[in-house]
Amino acid sequence: MNERTVGRRECLGLLALATLSPVARADALSALNTFIRDVRFGRADFTQTVTSPDGLKKKVSSGRFEFQRPNRFRFAYLLPYAQTIVGDGQKVWFHDPDLNQVTVRPWNEALGSTPAALLAGQSLEREFELKVLPSAGGLDWVQAVPRQPGGTIVSMKAGFRGSAWAALEIADSFGQRSLIEFGAMQTDAAPPPESFRFVPPPGADVNAG
Repeated sequence: MNERTVGRRECLGLLALATLSPVARADALSALNTFIRDVRFGRADFTQTVTSPDGLKKKVSSGRFEFQRPNRFRFAYLLPYAQTIVGDGQKVWFHDPDLNQVTVRPWNEALGSTPAALLAGQSLEREFELKVLPSAGGLDWVQAVPRQPGGTIVSMKAGFRGSAWAALEIADSFGQRSLIEFGAMQTDAAPPPESFRFVPPPGADVNAG
């Protein structure tokens, strides 16, 4: 499985292990619910680290993430390989410029119980079972488990630093873990509309995935 496939799967596709105090429980869930309810758009740089099932191999990539509710987002991977994933509200586009290949899927089929669904603000209670984890690494964590089993994503954890969404950790059915760490998220101005439009470049091989 190559790094491009890992990036696509993990983006489409963002837990009570111990007894939490009522205050901690309320704060963790409140951060997620407030973000989904109140933050209408934003952008941030990100670093993604994928760890193999044995914990010995790690693949690191980085890029920029933008979103605007409802249902628009853009993941632009820059290093080590360029790749763009765009959700325009109706379709999700995957572009691999090195291969000049484009895959397009209907929105509902591409999202479902995936990290993009969590980040794009779908109905959380309908798609996920939400539980709170103890704070760790300076972040408050909420776990989201897809209500419909059998998909690639086993569980996700959203990490908040105060009210700021700082990280998304994903466990998949292959035993891999992906940690997406966001830089300071800018929420004071909407991204330009063209961020969420995609037109296949000339000569690209376009496939319906």
